[in-house]
Amino acid sequence: MIPLLEYYKERWHVQSERVIKPGLAAIKQALERLNNPQNALSVVHFAGTNGKGSTLTFVEQIARQHGLTVGKFMSPCIVDIHDQIQINGHPIESEQLDGLFQQLEKAGLSGKLTDFELLTVIAFLYFKQQNVDLVLLEAGMGGREDSTNVVEPIVSIIPSIALEHTNFLGTTLMSIATHKAGIIKANKPVIIGGLPEEAEQVIIAEALQQQAKLLKLGRDFDVYEAEQGEVYENAVQHLVIPALQRQLPGQHQAQNMALAITAFFEVAKALNVSPVLNKVQAGVQNATVPGRFEQVLPNLYFDGAHNPASIRMLVDTIKQQFPGKRIEFVLGILADKDVEAVLRILEEVGDAFYFVNLENERAMKAAYILQLSRAKEKEIIADEQSFLREKIPQQTIRFVTGSLYLLSEIRLKLK
Repeated sequence: MIPLLEYYKERWHVQSERVIKPGLAAIKQALERLNNPQNALSVVHFAGTNGKGSTLTFVEQIARQHGLTVGKFMSPCIVDIHDQIQINGHPIESEQLDGLFQQLEKAGLSGKLTDFELLTVIAFLYFKQQNVDLVLLEAGMGGREDSTNVVEPIVSIIPSIALEHTNFLGTTLMSIATHKAGIIKANKPVIIGGLPEEAEQVIIAEALQQQAKLLKLGRDFDVYEAEQGEVYENAVQHLVIPALQRQLPGQHQAQNMALAITAFFEVAKALNVSPVLNKVQAGVQNATVPGRFEQVLPNLYFDGAHNPASIRMLVDTIKQQFPGKRIEFVLGILADKDVEAVLRILEEVGDAFYFVNLENERAMKAAYILQLSRAKEKEIIADEQSFLREKIPQQTIRFVTGSLYLLSEIRLKLK
């Protein structure tokens, strides 16, 4: 459920289904009625299990430092529908959304799309109308049959692949990689992070079939630590960028940064922009992501980790950042996730667990998560708003995690 989407649908008498329907036929027909606004856009397309949002943000900040106007379409939302569609960091405004919903109603698209397809169409229309220089487009689920996969991107990026959405994408890394590989387009470069071998082989095969240049972390480009900060090195372009100072903690963010810098060079080439060293450094330093190791209140952090791979990254970063601290987790999670695996990883560092119910039909009940937990200190919190406003002891760090939907709900309540 996308907060405030129903308000606009009712206001402009535009219907759409809340279900997930993989496939491109419906959105292609809808875009045809609107003269295919996506074809006028210069796009970087992101798919993958984890790292999409962070990598996207690094690209965004570097591009903006170079004077580009950048539109981005992300999911799920941070607070509500408005922040899923942004230009230069500014969420779409109500008046603009009103006008776009009117266009959809006039085009006869009511009842023809799912919620996410509807939002994707709106994003394309908005970015074309605002004449942005660059669009950063995040796949909602998978890639090949995701509604965003109707573009010819400058470059595609796949930061990571792990088991997720197995009821839609399949139960093996190979089947999931086959979906992600669908964003690779003919003669367009693709950039990949460290992937499991069986997933990487699928991506390599697709790149070969599409005659797409493949740029791989650790082979074609890399990042390493030095005295003055991290250093990015590109073996293909014989390029070195020193003194990179990022705010997003964790080794996985160093890799996301490297993917983003590599992608920006492809963008610069396509848009005839000259990359400037200090602008790349400034872009990296400016990159922050809501819900990624985000400090919200003193000793209270939000992190949208929601599957075993991202939870592992969160726990590793906690070990690095907060040794010797008492760690508490406020956890809500969707039932289609590997909840037991998530709990086992969190229990490596968690001293106390507080389980909450999400206002989402796909959510697992807090009582059931409590049963699955092996933690010694654990309970269900009915009023998480009051609980999170309580002062946290100095030696305690509390994390809200398990679902981006949970972060969105709690952010609204705390506001």
